Amino acid sequence: MSDNPSTHFGYETIPENEKAGRVGDVFSSVASKYDVMNDLMSFGLHRIWKRFTIGHAGVRPGMSVLDVAGGTGDLARAFARAVGPSGMVVLSDINGAMLERGRARLLDVGHDVPAVQCDAEHLPFADSRFDVVTVAFGLRNMTHKDVALNEMRRVLRPGGRLLVLEFSRVWQPLAPLYDAYSFRVLPWLGSRVAGDADSYRYLAESIRVHPDQAELASMMQRAGLERVEWFNLSAGVCALHVGYRL
Repeated sequence: MSDNPSTHFGYETIPENEKAGRVGDVFSSVASKYDVMNDLMSFGLHRIWKRFTIGHAGVRPGMSVLDVAGGTGDLARAFARAVGPSGMVVLSDINGAMLERGRARLLDVGHDVPAVQCDAEHLPFADSRFDVVTVAFGLRNMTHKDVALNEMRRVLRPGGRLLVLEFSRVWQPLAPLYDAYSFRVLPWLGSRVAGDADSYRYLAESIRVHPDQAELASMMQRAGLERVEWFNLSAGVCALHVGYRL
Protein backbone atom coordinates (compact mmCIF):
# COMPACT_ATOMS: atom_id res chain seq x y z
CA MET A 1 0.00 0.00 0.00
CA SER A 2 1.31 3.48 -0.84
CA ASP A 3 2.60 5.59 2.03
CA ASN A 4 1.06 8.61 0.30
CA PRO A 5 -2.46 7.67 -0.90
CA SER A 6 -4.21 9.99 -3.30
CA THR A 7 -7.75 11.26 -3.72
CA HIS A 8 -9.79 13.57 -5.95
CA PHE A 9 -9.95 17.33 -5.63
CA GLY A 10 -12.33 17.90 -8.48
CA TYR A 11 -10.57 16.45 -11.51
CA GLU A 12 -7.17 16.89 -9.89
CA THR A 13 -5.48 13.99 -8.11
CA ILE A 14 -3.81 15.12 -4.90
CA PRO A 15 -2.37 13.48 -1.74
CA GLU A 16 -5.14 12.59 0.70
CA ASN A 17 -3.63 14.67 3.45
CA GLU A 18 -4.02 17.83 1.35
CA LYS A 19 -7.71 17.56 0.54
CA ALA A 20 -9.20 18.91 3.78
CA GLY A 21 -7.00 21.98 3.55
CA ARG A 22 -7.81 22.59 -0.11
CA VAL A 23 -11.56 22.22 0.51
CA GLY A 24 -11.20 24.51 3.52
CA ASP A 25 -9.63 27.17 1.32
CA VAL A 26 -12.57 26.91 -1.09
CA PHE A 27 -15.21 27.48 1.56
CA SER A 28 -13.28 30.17 3.40
CA SER A 29 -13.10 32.00 0.08
CA VAL A 30 -16.82 31.75 -0.73
CA ALA A 31 -18.37 31.94 2.76
CA SER A 32 -19.44 35.59 2.55
CA LYS A 33 -21.25 35.05 -0.79
CA TYR A 34 -22.30 31.43 -0.24
CA ASP A 35 -26.03 32.04 0.20
CA VAL A 36 -26.28 34.52 -2.67
CA MET A 37 -24.44 32.14 -4.97
CA ASN A 38 -26.68 29.23 -3.96
CA ASP A 39 -29.72 31.19 -5.07
CA LEU A 40 -28.11 32.34 -8.30
CA MET A 41 -26.55 29.10 -9.46
CA SER A 42 -29.57 26.91 -8.62
CA PHE A 43 -32.22 29.50 -9.64
CA GLY A 44 -33.53 29.16 -6.08
CA LEU A 45 -34.10 25.42 -6.45
CA HIS A 46 -31.84 24.62 -3.47
CA ARG A 47 -34.60 25.97 -1.23
CA ILE A 48 -37.08 23.45 -2.65
CA TRP A 49 -34.54 20.61 -2.33
CA LYS A 50 -33.93 21.54 1.32
CA ARG A 51 -37.66 21.77 2.06
CA PHE A 52 -38.07 18.28 0.60
CA THR A 53 -35.27 17.05 2.88
CA ILE A 54 -36.78 18.73 5.93
CA GLY A 55 -40.12 17.09 5.16
CA HIS A 56 -38.54 13.63 4.98
CA ALA A 57 -36.54 14.13 8.17
CA GLY A 58 -39.64 13.65 10.30
CA VAL A 59 -38.29 15.89 13.05
CA ARG A 60 -40.69 16.33 15.98
CA PRO A 61 -40.66 18.26 19.27
CA GLY A 62 -38.11 16.93 21.75
CA MET A 63 -35.83 15.26 19.18
CA SER A 64 -32.05 15.63 18.94
CA VAL A 65 -30.72 16.53 15.47
CA LEU A 66 -27.17 16.86 14.12
CA ASP A 67 -26.61 18.84 10.92
CA VAL A 68 -23.19 17.80 9.58
CA ALA A 69 -21.36 20.22 7.25
CA GLY A 70 -24.28 22.49 8.04
CA GLY A 71 -22.68 25.58 6.57
CA THR A 72 -24.84 28.66 6.87
CA GLY A 73 -27.59 26.84 8.76
CA ASP A 74 -30.58 26.49 6.44
CA LEU A 75 -31.51 23.01 7.67
CA ALA A 76 -30.55 23.72 11.29
CA ARG A 77 -32.90 26.70 11.38
CA ALA A 78 -35.87 24.62 10.24
CA PHE A 79 -34.99 21.82 12.65
CA ALA A 80 -34.63 24.24 15.57
CA ARG A 81 -38.20 25.36 14.99
CA ALA A 82 -39.40 21.76 14.74
CA VAL A 83 -37.73 20.37 17.89
CA GLY A 84 -38.89 23.24 20.08
CA PRO A 85 -37.50 24.07 23.51
CA SER A 86 -37.53 20.43 24.62
CA GLY A 87 -35.28 19.29 21.76
CA MET A 88 -31.78 20.07 20.55
CA VAL A 89 -30.13 20.86 17.24
CA VAL A 90 -26.36 20.88 16.77
CA LEU A 91 -24.82 22.68 13.80
CA SER A 92 -21.42 21.31 12.79
CA ASP A 93 -18.94 22.15 10.08
CA ILE A 94 -15.22 21.64 9.56
CA ASN A 95 -14.85 25.19 8.22
CA GLY A 96 -14.75 27.99 10.77
CA ALA A 97 -15.83 30.74 8.37
CA MET A 98 -18.93 28.83 7.29
CA LEU A 99 -19.78 27.83 10.85
CA GLU A 100 -19.45 31.41 12.09
CA ARG A 101 -21.79 32.61 9.38
CA GLY A 102 -24.31 29.85 10.10
CA ARG A 103 -24.24 30.53 13.84
CA ALA A 104 -24.78 34.26 13.27
CA ARG A 105 -27.72 33.63 10.93
CA LEU A 106 -29.36 31.36 13.49
CA LEU A 107 -28.90 33.90 16.29
CA ASP A 108 -30.43 36.57 14.06
CA VAL A 109 -33.69 34.59 13.98
CA GLY A 110 -33.64 33.73 17.67
CA HIS A 111 -32.14 30.22 17.68
CA ASP A 112 -29.25 29.74 20.10
CA VAL A 113 -28.01 26.54 18.46
CA PRO A 114 -24.74 24.90 19.58
CA ALA A 115 -22.14 25.17 16.82
CA VAL A 116 -19.30 22.64 16.77
CA GLN A 117 -16.31 22.89 14.46
CA CYS A 118 -15.33 19.32 13.70
CA ASP A 119 -14.36 16.84 11.01
CA ALA A 120 -17.25 14.62 9.92
CA GLU A 121 -14.80 11.71 9.85
CA HIS A 122 -14.21 12.15 13.60
CA LEU A 123 -17.47 13.35 15.14
CA PRO A 124 -16.98 14.37 18.81
CA PHE A 125 -20.31 12.92 19.96
CA ALA A 126 -21.27 9.83 21.92
CA ASP A 127 -22.69 6.73 20.27
CA SER A 128 -26.46 6.76 19.70
CA ARG A 129 -26.75 10.45 20.53
CA PHE A 130 -29.11 11.77 17.82
CA ASP A 131 -32.53 10.90 16.40
CA VAL A 132 -31.75 12.46 13.01
CA VAL A 133 -28.48 13.28 11.25
CA THR A 134 -28.37 15.31 8.05
CA VAL A 135 -25.67 16.35 5.61
CA ALA A 136 -26.56 18.65 2.72
CA PHE A 137 -24.08 19.27 -0.10
CA GLY A 138 -21.16 18.32 2.12
CA LEU A 139 -20.45 14.63 1.65
CA ARG A 140 -18.77 15.01 -1.72
CA ASN A 141 -16.13 17.28 -0.16
CA MET A 142 -15.08 14.71 2.44
CA THR A 143 -11.85 12.80 1.91
CA HIS A 144 -13.07 9.44 3.22
CA LYS A 145 -16.80 9.35 2.57
CA ASP A 146 -17.10 5.80 3.91
CA VAL A 147 -15.54 6.84 7.22
CA ALA A 148 -17.87 9.84 7.49
CA LEU A 149 -20.94 7.69 6.79
CA ASN A 150 -19.84 5.23 9.46
CA GLU A 151 -19.46 8.09 11.93
CA MET A 152 -22.89 9.47 11.11
CA ARG A 153 -24.42 6.05 11.61
CA ARG A 154 -22.54 5.64 14.91
CA VAL A 155 -24.06 8.75 16.47
CA LEU A 156 -27.58 7.78 15.39
CA ARG A 157 -29.91 6.16 17.90
CA PRO A 158 -31.53 2.85 16.92
CA GLY A 159 -34.47 3.78 14.74
CA GLY A 160 -32.84 7.06 13.77
CA ARG A 161 -32.40 8.21 10.19
CA LEU A 162 -29.59 9.70 8.14
CA LEU A 163 -30.45 12.03 5.27
CA VAL A 164 -27.86 12.85 2.62
CA LEU A 165 -28.78 15.62 0.17
CA GLU A 166 -26.16 15.88 -2.54
CA PHE A 167 -25.60 16.71 -6.18
CA SER A 168 -25.86 13.57 -8.26
CA ARG A 169 -26.17 12.23 -11.82
CA VAL A 170 -28.51 14.24 -13.98
CA TRP A 171 -30.93 12.57 -16.41
CA GLN A 172 -28.72 11.67 -19.37
CA PRO A 173 -30.57 13.61 -22.10
CA LEU A 174 -29.97 16.79 -20.07
CA ALA A 175 -26.28 16.10 -19.47
CA PRO A 176 -24.84 18.19 -22.37
CA LEU A 177 -26.84 21.28 -21.34
CA TYR A 178 -26.05 20.71 -17.67
CA ASP A 179 -22.33 20.33 -18.44
CA ALA A 180 -22.29 23.55 -20.46
CA TYR A 181 -23.96 25.40 -17.60
CA SER A 182 -21.68 23.86 -14.97
CA PHE A 183 -18.36 24.51 -16.69
CA ARG A 184 -19.11 27.82 -18.38
CA VAL A 185 -21.76 29.68 -16.42
CA LEU A 186 -20.88 28.65 -12.85
CA PRO A 187 -17.23 29.77 -12.96
CA TRP A 188 -18.34 33.02 -14.62
CA LEU A 189 -20.90 33.62 -11.86
CA GLY A 190 -18.30 32.76 -9.24
CA SER A 191 -15.93 35.29 -10.73
CA ARG A 192 -18.50 38.06 -11.03
CA VAL A 193 -20.29 37.60 -7.69
CA ALA A 194 -17.80 35.94 -5.34
CA GLY A 195 -14.58 37.00 -7.04
CA ASP A 196 -13.55 33.36 -7.26
CA ALA A 197 -14.02 31.36 -10.46
CA ASP A 198 -11.75 28.50 -9.38
CA SER A 199 -13.90 27.50 -6.39
CA TYR A 200 -16.97 27.14 -8.57
CA ARG A 201 -15.00 25.25 -11.18
CA TYR A 202 -14.06 22.86 -8.36
CA LEU A 203 -17.76 22.60 -7.46
CA ALA A 204 -18.65 21.46 -10.98
CA GLU A 205 -15.79 18.96 -11.06
CA SER A 206 -16.50 17.58 -7.58
CA ILE A 207 -20.03 16.68 -8.64
CA ARG A 208 -18.72 14.60 -11.54
CA VAL A 209 -16.38 12.51 -9.38
CA HIS A 210 -18.95 11.98 -6.61
CA PRO A 211 -20.67 8.55 -6.49
CA ASP A 212 -23.92 8.32 -8.41
CA GLN A 213 -27.25 7.53 -6.80
CA ALA A 214 -26.88 3.74 -6.77
CA GLU A 215 -23.27 3.76 -5.57
CA LEU A 216 -24.01 6.18 -2.74
CA ALA A 217 -26.90 3.95 -1.65
CA SER A 218 -24.48 1.00 -1.61
CA MET A 219 -21.99 3.00 0.45
CA MET A 220 -24.69 3.79 3.01
CA GLN A 221 -25.62 0.12 3.21
CA ARG A 222 -21.98 -0.84 3.72
CA ALA A 223 -21.88 1.69 6.57
CA GLY A 224 -24.61 -0.32 8.30
CA LEU A 225 -27.64 1.71 7.32
CA GLU A 226 -30.77 -0.13 6.29
CA ARG A 227 -33.92 0.56 4.25
CA VAL A 228 -31.84 2.91 2.11
CA GLU A 229 -33.78 4.71 -0.60
CA TRP A 230 -33.19 7.76 -2.75
CA PHE A 231 -35.28 10.43 -4.43
CA ASN A 232 -34.12 12.17 -7.59
CA LEU A 233 -34.76 15.91 -7.53
CA SER A 234 -34.81 18.17 -10.59
CA ALA A 235 -34.10 15.28 -12.98
CA GLY A 236 -31.23 14.03 -10.85
CA VAL A 237 -29.35 17.31 -10.52
CA CYS A 238 -29.37 16.33 -6.88
CA ALA A 239 -30.74 13.41 -4.89
CA LEU A 240 -31.88 12.81 -1.35
CA HIS A 241 -30.73 9.51 0.17
CA VAL A 242 -32.36 8.26 3.37
CA GLY A 243 -31.15 5.37 5.51
CA TYR A 244 -31.97 4.07 8.99
CA ARG A 245 -30.05 2.64 11.87
CA LEU A 246 -32.17 -0.30 12.96
